[in-house]
Amino acid sequence: MRTSVAIATFFCLWFITLFAVLPFFAKTQDEAGEIVPGTPESAPARINVWKIFAVNTVVASVAFAGVYAVIANL
Repeated sequence: MRTSVAIATFFCLWFITLFAVLPFFAKTQDEAGEIVPGTPESAPARINVWKIFAVNTVVASVAFAGVYAVIANL
């Protein structure tokens, strides 16, 4: 696999896994007990973006390793 294809594949996997990892650390305003007037109770209270990005990078790296292993053994 060429380097440019590997980088493009990793970033595609990174964004795909982002949508799977994003809800793991979400805490709603209702759960936090801090409902801001004019927002729904299900809106997120606080999101730690760096923690989500770090976990997502690990998940995407594992997924990429699997994809790379399959492609390399063809």
